[in-house]
Amino acid sequence: MPEAARAWRVVLEKIESDLLEGRLAPGDRLAPERELASTLGVGRSSVREALRVLEVMGLLRTGTGSGPNAGAIIIATPQGGMSALLRLQVAAHGFPLADVVATRLVLEAAVVEALSAQDAALADDVRLLLDAMDADGLTPAEFLALDAQLHLALAEASGNLVIAATMAGLRTAIESYVLAGAERIADWDATTAQLRDEHRAIIAAVDAKDGARARELVRDHISGYYAHAGLARTGA
Repeated sequence: MPEAARAWRVVLEKIESDLLEGRLAPGDRLAPERELASTLGVGRSSVREALRVLEVMGLLRTGTGSGPNAGAIIIATPQGGMSALLRLQVAAHGFPLADVVATRLVLEAAVVEALSAQDAALADDVRLLLDAMDADGLTPAEFLALDAQLHLALAEASGNLVIAATMAGLRTAIESYVLAGAERIADWDATTAQLRDEHRAIIAAVDAKDGARARELVRDHISGYYAHAGLARTGA
């Protein structure tokens, strides 16, 4: 068995390798802790430590207890560079909600307009995320984590590295307040159904190369959720 000080890194490197090589993707659930520990020849405490690191990195969400919502679900693939620095800024100081929302409205409108002007079809991971969000039994945290990853995947697909890095860096801030908003929504099932429909409408507009329509839909999608959850008025 690897030395205790290094054992958790064995788990971390294995999961990151599976993500980078496509054996794991957003929406997938990891094997149970006991199975991972046995397969990799480490203790369960080392597995838990690796999962904590991956959760801090924004790559997965963990759920406690038993049943379909327990365990760890993949929500992202590894990122780095400028996005990591911005995540540290968010963690250290935070940003006002209205500023983050206003930034999303500007960036994501530009993203879908750029995507609509591209000749190439959208990357497969965007459609895989749409399908992952259709899964039954997702908790609000899991659904909204996949939602954040979908918006990030669109930013990455736009080809604008600065926008993609900014969206990745703001991810933690975005997830925290959309999840806070979910707690205020009485009929969450109806809301998720609406959000799924809105996502697919945005993608359909991009596929149709209708940049103006995609821009309008994504702005309504972002502003509409905050209004519905009673989070803030953006003035947009």
